[in-house]
Amino acid sequence: MTTSTGDAVRPYTGDALTALLPPDLRLLGLGEPTHGVEAFPELRNELFRHLVEHEGYRSIAIESDCLAALAADAYVTDGIGTLDEVMAHGFSHGAGAYPANRELLRWMRTHNEQRPPHERLRFYGFDGPLEISGATSPHAALTGLYDYLAAHLDLPWSRATLDELLGSDGHWTHPAVMLDPNRSVGRTPEARELRLVADDLRVLLTAHAPQLTAATSADDWWRADLYSRTVTGLLRYHAGLADTTPDRISALLGQRGVMMADNLDAIVRREARRGPTLVFAHNSHLQRYESSMPFGGLRVRWWSAGAMIATRLGDRYAFVATTFGARGADVPGPDTLEGVLSTVPHARAVVDPQMFAAALDRTLTPRVPADYTYSGLDPATLDRIDAIVFVKEI
Repeated sequence: MTTSTGDAVRPYTGDALTALLPPDLRLLGLGEPTHGVEAFPELRNELFRHLVEHEGYRSIAIESDCLAALAADAYVTDGIGTLDEVMAHGFSHGAGAYPANRELLRWMRTHNEQRPPHERLRFYGFDGPLEISGATSPHAALTGLYDYLAAHLDLPWSRATLDELLGSDGHWTHPAVMLDPNRSVGRTPEARELRLVADDLRVLLTAHAPQLTAATSADDWWRADLYSRTVTGLLRYHAGLADTTPDRISALLGQRGVMMADNLDAIVRREARRGPTLVFAHNSHLQRYESSMPFGGLRVRWWSAGAMIATRLGDRYAFVATTFGARGADVPGPDTLEGVLSTVPHARAVVDPQMFAAALDRTLTPRVPADYTYSGLDPATLDRIDAIVFVKEI
């Protein structure tokens, strides 16, 4: 590594990272290159503590079910439930089993115990109620929205009508649906009617926001709005599951990205008076450039939540990509970004991507990792990354 390239690299600290970021951030995206490796959520926890203590952050959002996360937020803000219960029911994608997530909630709860409500840290999930195997039933989100509105407005539908249209949850969540669009109920007459109902309920929620907020609270209205965003997104996603065209998977990934971006937008607006938010997810969900991955022998492409939210927030959004060098026998080649960074002496490093790219004296090739669950950084995208955190070995 040349001296000029080395000038773009510093040992990792919270201060070294934030020094590379634009001022007046509202949302800071910290990506990870793979799931299930504790080094990355542990790094996230360390960074979040720094941001809370030195940069005025008061909230964190992670790649997990937005509805399930309500239980985790209730625990960290008000001590409702137990930590074991929240780890079992407050996460999706198996994230409740990660020790770093348990430590995050424990630390947030301890931090909040002696603070007034307006200063307490909040926890969010920003993903839809989705798993790799499919999507949940829209039942919980739709009835949550309906019950909130029905307590204060005269609605032209009954709960019995909604239950009849929804049918059994098992029809929505059948495991064969993800691979067989013909098993999906997302485009049945009942599902189409539910999409109209959900849209009308969302309009009522918005139109009567002053009345509803005064009768309940801003937090209650925000939760109802979360139900509204979720049910409309879920019904749209289930309709996508019934799609039989070749672009089905790309379209589903794009719809998931829209749900994520809309949730992040709502979180930023809710937190506007309290401070910026840290969001943690896979790099592919937070990057500004087009995302892609192999699926069924093809390469599917979509625009991520990060790319979408960047168009809304501009320079108030920053993306920090995380990557690593050696993982057992999987060692990056010398002409990859990770290979060059592996020559630095630091176990963890902060990299200025623009300075690093300007100092390179050769063209780097994208890393093709041995483990397909890991995504290397494309050197051609360095101009669209605000900072890189490099972990030398995991």
